[in-house]
Amino acid sequence: MPKGERHAYFCQHCGWESPQWFGFCRACGVQEPLVEAPLPTAQRSAWVTPGGEPMELAEVRVEGAPRIPLPLPEVNRVLGGGLVPGSILLLAGEPGIGKSTLLLQIAHALAQQGPVVYLAGEESPEQVRLRSQRLGIDGRGIFLLSDTCIDTLPERLERFSPSLLIVDSVQTLFTQEAEGTPGSVVQVRECTRRLLQWGKGRRVPVLLVGHVTKAGEVAGPEVLQHMVDAVLSLEGERRTALRLLRAEKNRFGSTQEVAVLEMTAHGLREVADPSRYLLEGRSQAPGSAVAPLLVGDRPLLVEVQALTSPTGAPSPRRDAVGYDERRLRSIVATLVQRAHFPLGDQDITVKVVGGLRVDDPAADLAVALAIASSARDRPLNPSTVFLGEVGLTGELRSVPQTERRLQESARLGFTSALLPAGGEAHSPQGMQVHPLHTLRDALALALPHLPQSQDSVQALVDLFQHDEEAQRIARRALDLEEREGHQGHWLGFEWHEVEAQERKLRALVGPLLKVSFRSNSATCYRLKNPQAVRQALQQIGG
Repeated sequence: MPKGERHAYFCQHCGWESPQWFGFCRACGVQEPLVEAPLPTAQRSAWVTPGGEPMELAEVRVEGAPRIPLPLPEVNRVLGGGLVPGSILLLAGEPGIGKSTLLLQIAHALAQQGPVVYLAGEESPEQVRLRSQRLGIDGRGIFLLSDTCIDTLPERLERFSPSLLIVDSVQTLFTQEAEGTPGSVVQVRECTRRLLQWGKGRRVPVLLVGHVTKAGEVAGPEVLQHMVDAVLSLEGERRTALRLLRAEKNRFGSTQEVAVLEMTAHGLREVADPSRYLLEGRSQAPGSAVAPLLVGDRPLLVEVQALTSPTGAPSPRRDAVGYDERRLRSIVATLVQRAHFPLGDQDITVKVVGGLRVDDPAADLAVALAIASSARDRPLNPSTVFLGEVGLTGELRSVPQTERRLQESARLGFTSALLPAGGEAHSPQGMQVHPLHTLRDALALALPHLPQSQDSVQALVDLFQHDEEAQRIARRALDLEEREGHQGHWLGFEWHEVEAQERKLRALVGPLLKVSFRSNSATCYRLKNPQAVRQALQQIGG
């Protein structure tokens, strides 16, 4: 360490600074060691230009500068009406999700009002030009810069007097007055501070692109999100065309709005009817349920799919795509304990169709019924929507803005709804509403127990008449069922029986048995429908 140079230790997650080393960050609690880096030698300064004497809030004059509208009304909706002059926005998202495409479309629209400077730190000018040609953008009024040194950037920007500055990305910027490589905590913090002072001093909006970590969080120090005025997140699955733009932070508008966009060959475009778009090609197979949810401040109809499959593992899997896995586990536990629905031997996977990420508690009932529908292999009513929060005691709790949810459902042709009691007063005309109090009530109404099909009984009669070994196994399993009741009635085989019986049992798994448990020493089976087996044995004189 050179003489006189001061060093400190920084958290790479939140930017917390400490004069001594720790094995973890005391500010955010991340279990990662602090990183040593020299302190910046530049003179300390404020984020924004400091004011003078204290002023009374009532005397502060607000300049009525109009917002700058963007080409996509959905994006304006998220921003609260458009860009605010002098604002600093951070756009984050996974690689390939469409961040650079969106920014190039914004640059093309605002270039009609004045020069736009696009600082491309990750791509060459030729790559940006190829993208603009693919999007049908001529590029007039958009000036590209490739120099990522923040020390010379203000001088270059003065030549253009831009109406908008785009930086792609902030992790590529660096300054000679601070130690560390581009993307480090010190560099990101100092470069963002310089851009913030420049943009607010000249009332020019600045759009920054930020990387994300594997966990989906914005990469770099957490102080970066505190410095900017808005943090926008572009989400979606790269293999699908749907994109969602959310505002995680917005000093100039609400954080409840969501823009629904579609990626096309000519760039991002807004989706006029998101609910209809999300339900295109909806399956009516078992395990599918539709829930009217609030995504941001708008009602959207979302399809929830569930799949259950027998497992021999001691701990069945509970996987979720677009849904909180902890909430999924609590719903499964409620189905088992409160509704007495057997799921202990089933792997369960839940997916929200369209690449959406759902956090609305109103989806609980749809998730629970989709799981039950898949487990019973019976589809739900395709013209019914399901909404309601499921409590751990099995009760159904009401959700806000029920009337708006039901109106959106009726607009798309749904004729009935299952929801917690109390929401029936908000039902639109022509929709049949079923108020419910518990999850068991919902299961009984959505998936009522059907009388035993004579076809299935006759199929077992034919099986037993042509296969005496199957008849013997059925009698043994039925005897265990009658002796042990619902506590066990497993048909288990020890090691000396496995080799002789396993092949026969596998052939019977389809019409007669289902796997309950597998271990290293035995495989346990149970009857799929003891009542049908009993009727079939009675018909053949058992």
